[in-house]
Amino acid sequence: MNEEKKDEELKETQQATETAETASEPNQDTQEEEKQLTTEEQLEAANTEIASLKDQLLRKIAEFDNYRKRTIKEKTELILNGGEKTIVSILPVIDDMERALKNMKSAEDVNAVVEGVELIYKKFMDILGKQGVSIIETTETNFDVDIHEAVAQLPSPTPELKGKVMDCTLTGYKLNDKVIRHAQVVVGV
Repeated sequence: MNEEKKDEELKETQQATETAETASEPNQDTQEEEKQLTTEEQLEAANTEIASLKDQLLRKIAEFDNYRKRTIKEKTELILNGGEKTIVSILPVIDDMERALKNMKSAEDVNAVVEGVELIYKKFMDILGKQGVSIIETTETNFDVDIHEAVAQLPSPTPELKGKVMDCTLTGYKLNDKVIRHAQVVVGV
């Protein structure tokens, strides 16, 4: 009986060993398959990410190109129509000038015509002032090459007028502190 028990135990041990060996062989195959699937999955995930990044890059390039085109168009419109605000503000002055010209033909009172033209001039200068245009003051100021252009030099009647502006032959203008036309002046020496 002892021997039978030993034989049975031996058979059971052999069966267990065989089962373990058989089970370990598929486990190795399964592990290799899992590694292979994992590598394939990783490759597929990487390819998906690359495609996504390419798509994002192409979208950003297109978005930047559209931005650049829109900016160029806006600059062009600004250059072409930048003076629109100023021109629109000057149109009422043109209307007043047309009315004055029409009334000058039939006007009998010259003083009324002069007064009308002075009002139009004042209105025009007010509009330019609102746009940032100002007249360069020249009356008895020191000669300044940055804002004046000397067209003549005359002997000064008094010593105080030496190096100063004696007369203005053409009015100068500034636009927001930038000289847009130098005042042409006569300087005392």
